[in-house]
Amino acid sequence: MITAIVLISAEPDRIPETAQELADIKGVTEVYSCAGDVDLIAKVRVRDHEEIADVVTGHINKTPGVLRTATHIAFKSYSRADVEAGFSIGE
Repeated sequence: MITAIVLISAEPDRIPETAQELADIKGVTEVYSCAGDVDLIAKVRVRDHEEIADVVTGHINKTPGVLRTATHIAFKSYSRADVEAGFSIGE
């Protein structure tokens, strides 16, 4: 699976509706509203790069309220358990 993080600038008066519409897109696993430089962050998980292109350019960018996006492809996932295991000396 390929994971992409999509940073989304949205029309301020449509953020809740836009977030819900984004969450309903196949391949979008999570959508967060947030403070800072972007309004929404979407996590996309798909099988190949062609699907990322379809989800982002074919659906996310065409969702009413979306002004612009920046997509970041994840190389590796780290969790708290992974980090703690890396520093574990074992018993």
